[in-house]
Amino acid sequence: DLEVWLPGQGAWREISSCSNCGDFQARRMALRYRPAASGAAPQPQGKGKGKKGAAPKPVLCHTINGSGLAVGRTLVAILENYWQEDGSVIVPKVLRPYMGGMERILPDK
Repeated sequence: DLEVWLPGQGAWREISSCSNCGDFQARRMALRYRPAASGAAPQPQGKGKGKKGAAPKPVLCHTINGSGLAVGRTLVAILENYWQEDGSVIVPKVLRPYMGGMERILPDK
């Protein structure tokens, strides 16, 4: 689980949970990859013998869920943790490239 501190609630709250889904999700969307010929990934068992020199058969990918975040809770966590007394919000350094380099969000006057 990925949790954030929410000062207004005085508690940690989950914003994402990741689980290994194996090939369950990949089967439904037919998400496959073709292993390198060098044998970097094992071939599925029980498929019979392949032709000598033939390209490896596609294999189902394994996926995880939780590739996104609960946007509302994430935004609340940023606002609560970076809010300043003057009403501005400091943009966390890791988010600045996605905010055009903005360092602070100023309140409307």
